[in-house]
Amino acid sequence: MFMNKQAITFLSLFTLILVLSIYYLLVPPIDQGDTVSKKSLSRIEILQSELNKNHENKINDNNTVIASSKASEKEISTALTSNEKTKAIIKNEKDIEGIRKSGIINNGALDLIASKICAGMDTETINLLAHNYIVEHGGIPACLNYEGYPKSICVSINNVVCHGIPSRDIVLKDGDIVNVDVTTILDGYYADASRMFMIGNVSDKARKLVEVTKECMEIGIKAIKPWGFVGDIGAVVEHHAHKHGYSVVEDLGGHGVGKKFHEEPFVAHFGKKNTGMLLVPGMVLTVEPMINMGARHVVLDPVDEWTIYTKDGSLSAQWEKTVLITETGTEILAD
Repeated sequence: MFMNKQAITFLSLFTLILVLSIYYLLVPPIDQGDTVSKKSLSRIEILQSELNKNHENKINDNNTVIASSKASEKEISTALTSNEKTKAIIKNEKDIEGIRKSGIINNGALDLIASKICAGMDTETINLLAHNYIVEHGGIPACLNYEGYPKSICVSINNVVCHGIPSRDIVLKDGDIVNVDVTTILDGYYADASRMFMIGNVSDKARKLVEVTKECMEIGIKAIKPWGFVGDIGAVVEHHAHKHGYSVVEDLGGHGVGKKFHEEPFVAHFGKKNTGMLLVPGMVLTVEPMINMGARHVVLDPVDEWTIYTKDGSLSAQWEKTVLITETGTEILAD
């Protein structure tokens, strides 16, 4: 049977509509919001890329390269906070106040430990001091049951780099250097900090390691500038540690914190300036260098699968603070 041109045109149009209807029924439409999210998987690094496209390098009085974007800092911040993926990284005023309040409890727990810790004390007693203080002040010890971790804090002695599990069988001795790492949750907000304690008569070598490690943390925090880069932190930490003959643990590092225990970005304590994720006002992260007297390499305890030791048995030290990036610099939320 033959059809005229008009009938053929109508049939073709009808067929096209039918095919398109079937396609849209069977194939799920592209979620534009999800498409944006996928493009934003690198989070702040997208904005960093945009900066790199538009920036002009200027040299200040100290001959330091400064990236000056044609897009204003306010525009970049607005773009970041409008995306669901980056909202978790950039905290609003309510979030910041929540973390700050959590930090007050966390600081109080560490202050209590500082007033009690001594030779002859077992590390489970230290754990209970922190646990009870946090709970009595309305908080929750974040470490307890985190991915199966059995205690409320970490207590790491001498060659233990981090994640030492408190125990009645581990007793502090004269000359030990000890890291106590405490994280508190209050009303859903996390604050994280650790301090070193020197027990009794500590050797000059051990004392210097503890002091230089604290300097590394402080220098790292000082390197944080709004619209700087994560790599700026690691670069100065690594330089200071190496200058004193120490190594920096590379397998572990700092992290974003606030709404979760561990958020982006990962904060390496080694690296190069002007690299890594862009540092934006509203970000909250930890600076917590782990510095070894010997080589940087570490090993995991095969029995408890938590405790991390220096591979060569050398001493290790760590200090940690929770840091808010502001429009003008930084604010310490937990120390």
